[in-house]
Amino acid sequence: MTQVNSNFILFYLFICLFVLTYNVREEAFISNLSTLRTDGGKKEAIASVSLYKDLKQYLSFSPKHSKNECFWTQCVMSLLRPLLLDAVPTIQQTAALALGRLANYNDDLAEAVVKGDILPQLVYSLAEQNRFYKKAAAFVLRAVAKHSPELAQAVVDCGALDALVISLEEFDPGVKEAAAWAISYIARHNAQLSQAVVDAGVVPLLVLCIQEPEIALKRVAASALSDIAKHSPELAQTVVDTGAIAHLAQMILNPDAKLKRQVFSALSQIAKHSVDVAEMVVEAEIFPAALVCLKDPDEYVRKNVATLIREITKHNPELSQIIVNVGGVAAVIDYLGDSKGNVRLPGIMMLGYVATHSENLAMAVIVSKGVPQLAICLEEEQEDHIKAATAWAFGQIGRHTPEHAKAVAVANVFPKLLNLYLDTESSEDLQVKAKKALKSILQKCTYLPALEPLLYEAPSNILKHVICQFSKVLPHDSKARRLFVTSGGLKKVQEIKAEPGSAIQEYINAINNCYPEEIVRYYSPGYSETLLERIDNYQPV
Repeated sequence: MTQVNSNFILFYLFICLFVLTYNVREEAFISNLSTLRTDGGKKEAIASVSLYKDLKQYLSFSPKHSKNECFWTQCVMSLLRPLLLDAVPTIQQTAALALGRLANYNDDLAEAVVKGDILPQLVYSLAEQNRFYKKAAAFVLRAVAKHSPELAQAVVDCGALDALVISLEEFDPGVKEAAAWAISYIARHNAQLSQAVVDAGVVPLLVLCIQEPEIALKRVAASALSDIAKHSPELAQTVVDTGAIAHLAQMILNPDAKLKRQVFSALSQIAKHSVDVAEMVVEAEIFPAALVCLKDPDEYVRKNVATLIREITKHNPELSQIIVNVGGVAAVIDYLGDSKGNVRLPGIMMLGYVATHSENLAMAVIVSKGVPQLAICLEEEQEDHIKAATAWAFGQIGRHTPEHAKAVAVANVFPKLLNLYLDTESSEDLQVKAKKALKSILQKCTYLPALEPLLYEAPSNILKHVICQFSKVLPHDSKARRLFVTSGGLKKVQEIKAEPGSAIQEYINAINNCYPEEIVRYYSPGYSETLLERIDNYQPV
């Protein structure tokens, strides 16, 4: 093949890389590319003229035109694969890059690459070619693997992992980065694929990669460790056993935001599985330094830090107490005030996990002014899953003692939770969590001013808990009994229709026993008619 002919092919391949953005005349493209692959000066001259015309027409198309995927499948099968074996290295690399772009576009094209038996050829070349081709080949493997577990398994089945392990041992950091990226996309799908990655001996090499000076390589290696560790305690333990935690901990204050995202993600995926590995993360002395990152300009860094703290605090009271002692609760509350939307979710859940362990930890959330901030979140957020998490957190805070319940009640949370429970547009999960939170807090609440509005609004299944609390408090508080009458509460209680012998009827009887019989009769429905009848029947002396 002549050098001129090679240049034509290379030029046309570069056009191929952009066709996903622009439409083109497919038949002409295929015809001319086939022509360029043959020798002969006359054909090259004719092809160059045709290429020029096609290029002008190609550039005149709008990016809005739809892509013809059948054309791309045909191109992959009949044209790009032979070019992977071209004598000119630049054409090989560009053809591989074009295949990667196509496979990256959607799963149908990625599947076409698999069915075209292109992967074994790429895997074989990974061990033989130069560093530029290796990066392009690893890109194709990554682009295929990213779409689904089935396609990732196809990459594994063609022997790609062994070739990628060899690439991780290359001197060139770009080749290492491309290989680590492909491994990350394989491992992220499920535990079985992650185990295959571990069995190939990848983890120690990834730990070496995060120690390299290149920031881009550190990012991808940390991401791959995160994708491996997330699936099971056993896989996380494998990552821990290679000493990954200590090396990740050293990078939490790195100025590169994208690296910090991956570092905190990896630590959180490790810490979430068990108390033992969570303790190992804490023992790496990342706190209180990590709390500084809750104010990082990058919202994903902030979210991943909050996620890490959540995964640590959920395990037991001791780990939660460590986070409280280093100022973690106050830092997360400030973080909630500075964030919006899904970024808030791990912080909301972290407060709930801390509060669920004990009265003292729940009081730490209250003292740090966590309840007013959660009330703001409940008011501002529109997504049901965030509201559901906030309702759950309130339930964990308020369920311990009357003092805890009062802290929630004075924030005017009861009406909001009741509205979310009764709203037909609320998701089922939100309704369940709002109802459960209300019940758990009401069963401890003795703050009557917050309970009284519920007498008029709550349905019977919530109302019985409200009446129950009044029946507990009123017998021991004369001032509260008087206020209950003057505010109309006693009158409202007499209007409640309860089944004889039911729990709510027993609570009503207990309340009525707190007052003289004539007072109860006075506020009972129909008492005015009874008085009028007595007037009608009264005979003056």
